[in-house]
Amino acid sequence: MSAPRYKRLLVKLSGEALMGQREYGVDPQTVQALAMEIAEVHATGVELALVIGGGNIFRGLSASAAGMERTSADHIGMLATVMNALAVQSALEYEGVATRVQTAIPMQSLAEPYIRRRAIRHLEKGRVVIFAGGTGNPYFTTDTAATLRAAEIDADAIFKATKVAGVYDKDPAIHSDAVLYDSISYKEVLNRGLKVMDSTAIAMCMDNNLPLVVFDMTVPGNLQRACRGEVIGTTVQMEA
Repeated sequence: MSAPRYKRLLVKLSGEALMGQREYGVDPQTVQALAMEIAEVHATGVELALVIGGGNIFRGLSASAAGMERTSADHIGMLATVMNALAVQSALEYEGVATRVQTAIPMQSLAEPYIRRRAIRHLEKGRVVIFAGGTGNPYFTTDTAATLRAAEIDADAIFKATKVAGVYDKDPAIHSDAVLYDSISYKEVLNRGLKVMDSTAIAMCMDNNLPLVVFDMTVPGNLQRACRGEVIGTTVQMEA
């Protein structure tokens, strides 16, 4: 693999990326395959942090819409992200990658509490840091948590690894003529209401000039190609 373009990255993974062909939960083979891809990138010297959603286990917003009190629902969703973080940690360590899980909600018997300076020190020592528990607050998504952590650790970019090729002008699952963007600005994403990340996360990216690369993680090798700076998926940045 040629030299990576980025020194420090935050990779945002959906909880659904861990399901494989299951309808919910964690598929061990899928998680191990994902860990192998991450390990290959880590071996090139890229400092990697991860944020993983919890939608494969529990969706706070959906539960709230169904009648559950929103704060309680979001707290359950945060716990789901911790479960996913521990699963990915186990898979990465099986691949020989040193890791640390840090949680926004203290749970010392399972993981470290989130401490920014400690997280940066882990990255500098070559450990993959997995941030779990969202921001620790209800009403904020894991997209916002990923953007916040990326800004705090001074990441060069955020990679949003999804199941679609990138950002389209409309939903490609509904519209056969949907157009894939190679590059688009933060303002255009917000103005057009494109479902890339929630508006809070996009605004935070814009305020901190954090490039966001959206690509299909289900294609083997895409993570490595994105790290090399190849045109993969869509880049959201200050000016398209």
